[in-house]
This record gives sequence, structure tokens and C-alpha cells, in this order.
Amino acid sequence: MLFEFTRRDGAPSVFNGSTFHVDQISRFGEGKSPIDVSHLIDKSYGYHSSRELRWHLAERFGLTPNAVAVREAH
Repeated sequence: MLFEFTRRDGAPSVFNGSTFHVDQISRFGEGKSPIDVSHLIDKSYGYHSSRELRWHLAERFGLTPNAVAVREAH
């Protein structure tokens, strides 16, 4: 399952410098139009990496992390 997100800067973090918040996230699949799933995540959470976001989405959708791909919209 592919997700595309836009980010906004978050707060500094003691772990890896900074975090980001997801502004908007859409799910893509099987040639269908993207579906906005922003309401399914906590947009105030500060992610440390896109990998962490991928794991969070896998948990939310009941998938293995390997079944989830994320890309940042530009």
C-alpha cells in the first residue's frame, strides 16, 4: 500500500535533531484515485523519520511494515 504525504516542520528533538508533522496524507492503490486518510492519524505527533511514519501506518492499517511504502509529495 502506497502513501504520499506532505510535511511541516516540527519541534527540535534530542534524538535526531528535529521532527516533522504530517500535514496531509493520501493512500494510493490499484489505479484508483488517491484517498485522503489524514483523519486517521494524529497530525500533532512529531515523527522522527519517514520510516517511523511507515511503521505507524502499518500498525494503523493492520499490515506488515514491508507492505507499506511512503513518499513525500513535492
